[in-house]
Amino acid sequence: MDCCGQHHCHGHALTRRQWIWSTVLSSIGAILSGGVGPHGSTAAAQTAETTSAALDVLRKSISVDVHTHGGTTGITSQAPPNDTLANGMRAGSLAVACLADVPDAPILGRNTAGVLAALRTPDPGQLYKYHLGRLDWVDELVTSHGLRRATSAADLEAAHAAGQTAIVGDVEGLDFVEGKLERLEEAHSRGVRHVQLVHYTPNDIGDFQTGGITHQGLTSFGVEVIQACHRLGFVCDVAHATEDMTKQAVKVATKPLLLSHTALSGSPAMGPTPLTQRQVSRDHARAIAETGGAIGIWHFFPSLDKYVDGLKEMVDVVGVDHVCVGTDQQVAPGSLQNYSQWVHLVAAMLRGGFSPEEAGKIAGGNYMRIFRAAVG
Repeated sequence: MDCCGQHHCHGHALTRRQWIWSTVLSSIGAILSGGVGPHGSTAAAQTAETTSAALDVLRKSISVDVHTHGGTTGITSQAPPNDTLANGMRAGSLAVACLADVPDAPILGRNTAGVLAALRTPDPGQLYKYHLGRLDWVDELVTSHGLRRATSAADLEAAHAAGQTAIVGDVEGLDFVEGKLERLEEAHSRGVRHVQLVHYTPNDIGDFQTGGITHQGLTSFGVEVIQACHRLGFVCDVAHATEDMTKQAVKVATKPLLLSHTALSGSPAMGPTPLTQRQVSRDHARAIAETGGAIGIWHFFPSLDKYVDGLKEMVDVVGVDHVCVGTDQQVAPGSLQNYSQWVHLVAAMLRGGFSPEEAGKIAGGNYMRIFRAAVG
């Protein structure tokens, strides 16, 4: 396979069907020879069977990581654009990555309590300039490194049908807007289709979970931002927003909302964690589901099986139609550090009791519903 979404073997292009089945056979062969169990053992045979079933799910439905930074050499790193993301997605049969630029990255660090926070107030225009630079980075990534940029549901469907890996342009935190809604329009014109309202830096949109309460939720400008997201065609993401801000956003929203990366408060599957402030209550999650939206579960679990348990915890609260996967890769430690493992996550869902239809919804179908409603 080359890095431009075309699949070749000895100089001859493979059809999509040939590529799919070569992927199935190579994956099963790798498992059978990879130390899962002795050759011919029941454990190896069962693993091969669930992996084959997982690949069938991924062939039939568009899978999406609804919040990612694209790995150790991804958009939040200082590495130049490269083939790593596309190669990993192909290896694990992940169709779509929502690739998140982090505009407030230049001012983030650990405070005296060891908590990630904005360590200083940004200079005027500083985060906007950094954000534009990251958009340039994405432009080069899609031009030269095997990823297709999707700006509509039709783009995602066409990419999947052609066996091409795709990204949805994402921005984690609208701190770069600085009160200027025209910057949202500019981001849309640059191919962004998914935006998160708040992150770790105080802004004039609303309160975030790990910061001080200064707005008592969503601001009047935040209302304008949500309305602009709906008008322009963005998935509106309320990850990091406080419960009060989220519930106020729900009252304003006329399209489904996404909360892209979190877990249920007190999650037994996660166990003790420094991320308790970023987990969400049952009522918080239900508010998102009431809009027709979904809650993405991050990958901060000790194993893929525990990750599946975390998905089940949220499904028990909001139902299978309102849960998705938002790994937050590459933030370590996590149970899915490489997208070659994506098929194994889906296989773990099937082993854990989800039906193929349910696994397809969680692995991408629920996000696709939101994307179609928000973006078109």
